Amino acid sequence: MNELGLKPVYWIYTFVCLFNFLDLSLGSFRQQNSGGSSKEKNHRGNYNNLHDITTTNPFHFYTNPKWYESYFDPIIPRNVTALVGKSAYLSCRVKNLGNKTISWIRHRDLHILTVGTYTYTTDQRFTTTHHKETDEWTLQIKFAQKRDAGLYDCQISTQPVKSYSVRLNLVTPTATILGGPDFYVQKGSTINLTCTIRLAPDESPAFIFWYHEDEVINYDSRGGISIETRKGDITTSHLLIQNADETNSGKYSCSPSNAIVASIRVHVLNGEHPEAMHSKCTSLTKQPKSYVKSSMLLTLLFVLLSTTKSLNL
Repeated sequence: MNELGLKPVYWIYTFVCLFNFLDLSLGSFRQQNSGGSSKEKNHRGNYNNLHDITTTNPFHFYTNPKWYESYFDPIIPRNVTALVGKSAYLSCRVKNLGNKTISWIRHRDLHILTVGTYTYTTDQRFTTTHHKETDEWTLQIKFAQKRDAGLYDCQISTQPVKSYSVRLNLVTPTATILGGPDFYVQKGSTINLTCTIRLAPDESPAFIFWYHEDEVINYDSRGGISIETRKGDITTSHLLIQNADETNSGKYSCSPSNAIVASIRVHVLNGEHPEAMHSKCTSLTKQPKSYVKSSMLLTLLFVLLSTTKSLNL
């Protein structure tokens, strides 16, 4: 035992470990000065492309440089549906952009719409916004029209160019009044009209107006009028008019804020049977043209024969 209380064998083990460490360090120093093997040179070349990582970190490790290339996040939707007349939003997410630029290209005519956040086209409806926190580049198309539907390419200015295609679908919401085009109700009964609005995207109309003969239905005009609206994937609006009379006959229209107007014609009957009226009108309208022509010819022939007979008398 010595003054430090360590056995000689421990001192020997310590010196051996220290010698090995110094030998490895000197060997690495010689390889760096002499250029090292071709494999070491290749590694150093790769590190130089990664901002000389080995010059700041003596513990060398290998990293694939492709991990640091610009690429698109594939989870961003490639199909977008928007409403005609509203704004449409197309996005792409780019990782490791570096000093590259992002452009949005309209696929059908290869027209450059935006470069970075600068609008390149004369159509000022197109603008691009960069969300730094999510690395997303969003193309906004204001007041989208049917002609704007199609493919759009988000491109990175790499060599060769990398593209991410997004398809824009544009729909026009439609309103439908159930039971149309004609609705029959007895005098004194309740007029119950149901309007449905189907939208492809998750967007409900801000408001729904009901019209009677092109005039907005006024709750204060008389009592017994109510409207109930339920919003959702399919929005429904119910118009109830109690104790209907002849003045309530006419055209009714359902006009949502973001859909085409739907109309129906209401007939308030006074003791008549709507089924009989409907079948009578339908039978007359469904008569073929040949039958009508034949009837007219027979009538004309009968008149001529009657006239001839009277003249002979």
